[in-house]
Amino acid sequence: MLRGLLSFSSMTMISRVLGLVRDQAINYSFGASAVTDAFWVAFRIPNFLRRLFAEGSFSTAFVPVFTEVKETRPHEDLRSLMARVSGTLGGILLLVTALGLIFTPQVALIFNPGSADDPAKFGTIVELLRLTFPFLLFVSLTALSGGALNSFNRFAIPAITPVILNVCMIAGALWLAPAMGMSVLALGWAVLAAGALQLLFQLPALRGIDLLTLPRWGWSHPDVRKVLRLMLPTLFGSSVAQINLLLDTVIASYLYVGSQSWLSQADRFLELPLGVFGVALGTVILPALSRHHVKTDGAGFSAALDWGLRTTLLIAAPAMVGLMLLSTPLVSTLFQYGRFTAFDSRMAAMSVFGLSFGLPAFALLKILLPAFYARQDTRTPVRAGVAALVANMLLNFAFLAVLYQLMVKPEVRALGVIQALSQTPGLHLALGLSSAVASYINLGLLAFWLRRAGVYRRKPGWGRFLVRLVASCAVMALVVGGGVHWLPDFTGMDKWHRIASLLGLVATGAVSYAVVQVVLGFRPRDLREH
Repeated sequence: MLRGLLSFSSMTMISRVLGLVRDQAINYSFGASAVTDAFWVAFRIPNFLRRLFAEGSFSTAFVPVFTEVKETRPHEDLRSLMARVSGTLGGILLLVTALGLIFTPQVALIFNPGSADDPAKFGTIVELLRLTFPFLLFVSLTALSGGALNSFNRFAIPAITPVILNVCMIAGALWLAPAMGMSVLALGWAVLAAGALQLLFQLPALRGIDLLTLPRWGWSHPDVRKVLRLMLPTLFGSSVAQINLLLDTVIASYLYVGSQSWLSQADRFLELPLGVFGVALGTVILPALSRHHVKTDGAGFSAALDWGLRTTLLIAAPAMVGLMLLSTPLVSTLFQYGRFTAFDSRMAAMSVFGLSFGLPAFALLKILLPAFYARQDTRTPVRAGVAALVANMLLNFAFLAVLYQLMVKPEVRALGVIQALSQTPGLHLALGLSSAVASYINLGLLAFWLRRAGVYRRKPGWGRFLVRLVASCAVMALVVGGGVHWLPDFTGMDKWHRIASLLGLVATGAVSYAVVQVVLGFRPRDLREH
């Protein structure tokens, strides 16, 4: 698992770094404006459906069934399963894509009602959505082939595949957009091209494990039915965070112009630690847990899960502290160029601060959910997901109400609630905070039910591990927080001073965290303890 994690993480790191470059290119070319908001809305809808159908529910339902067939039956059965699943999934998604293209204005109105009174912005969203929606079909089939490759411990190719999307979008922002008169539609064309290229990129690797087959409709095939039966509950359970993000998109459409872009920037900062470690660990651990379950190896199942939880916390806890303390330095250093202003940096940093509070929960969920799906229990995560979704919506309005009282001036309130929301910057902080708190609720429920099921028993040493973690994070917070307080405001520095200061803060924070960990007893062998 450690080898798989290092392979997946190294490839994902390249993708996430290019993702930051992608956002830099978009911010440089378009800034945080109404057209940028329109693009992020148009991209978020198929991206949400991709995570819902493909990476979310489909992968978590497909990989356990695929692993069971791989471990217990001939390879020809595996080829048949691949053909039937790809044909069925492709047929369903082809229909979904067609409906999305036919009813594009209605879809745009559902997910971005705040733009209905702005015909120019709404029209841009509709045009962009018609370009980005087919991305769902291509990227879902890419996720299918990636799930098969992961089950054969071929983690590198699926992990590096998202690089194609980032490269295409960078080219769209810096090359195609100027060629089209700085039209934001260039980004839509880039997303469409990336979807097809990602699928084509994985086909040779799929042929390498003898699973490149012609798709066949297999609705009645018993293994396909099993995947679909497991998939239906996970459509909701594994995608609560994405549903919350879309609901946040709806609310953000009524907030200050630029709020959609600022929230998207925050999501990008979380994607780095989540993708490199959280998603990587979840991807690597799911096939391992599935094998332990198939072989009725309860001790191995529990030990693998324990290893995943400790390894995740070792990264997610300091990442949370670092992102919260360095939100403004990070945003201003990476994005404050071209049309992205100091004001945009401060606003995006508020989103980073709010969402980063939930980073440990987001990451641990990537580990706990596979523990249920590997046992083909898809119902329990739905119960936790429903509770978290309801909590998120209630918290959205609760935090918004608090910030409304604190931040909206009396003369602006006199204009009415809708007008006051759209004219007061900073209220989007409520959406980040509510998503973070809701994720902790989701995590707490899943942990409780997992312990009650009796499939996880903590290994010795958790008390010592947590003391070491808290102490090292506290020292890092003092070092980094003191540095931020001592340095001038990052939004007012020139580029090179920002870069040098940020690198210094990150380096001193990382060194202080590592030193305290080692002094208190951490050793590299702890990463392969189980």
